[in-house]
Amino acid sequence: MGRSALGRVEASRRVDAPAADVFAAMVDLSSQDRWMLGTKLFALEGEVAVPEVGSRIAALTGIAGIGVLDTMTVTVYEPPHRWETVHTGKAFKGVGVFRVEPAGSGCLVTWGEEIPLPFGALGGVGWKMVRPLVRWGLSVSLRKLGKGVRNGTLPVSRAAGSSE
Repeated sequence: MGRSALGRVEASRRVDAPAADVFAAMVDLSSQDRWMLGTKLFALEGEVAVPEVGSRIAALTGIAGIGVLDTMTVTVYEPPHRWETVHTGKAFKGVGVFRVEPAGSGCLVTWGEEIPLPFGALGGVGWKMVRPLVRWGLSVSLRKLGKGVRNGTLPVSRAAGSSE
């Protein structure tokens, strides 16, 4: 049996905020449901705390109370530049990569996903139809991330601890 084809998608957004602030919001689970489209994340029990390498995360992604559970393990944690997860659940496999790179007075934040495509050639055709929608979702999410960091509402953990 051959290896399955990989579907790749990536979106980037320039954010007028320091890379460290954007990265902090990106890896803060209590912030992610405010910027990730249709997603609520939870830390799973384990010996390592999120966002460190080896920590485990569950994400419920969907709309109107109907969703899909995705579990992940953090495989790369290099603040304030890179955070990677491997999808380990039944519904999703593959790798998610978040990068934050300095760009002028702000940064460029990128979210990429690489997933094995099911159903051979049929999966490839389906991916060509779904990929633009997935990219749109990543782009919208990154726009919300940037806006939240710029207006001080993200990361939630930092915003909650700040004084007026």
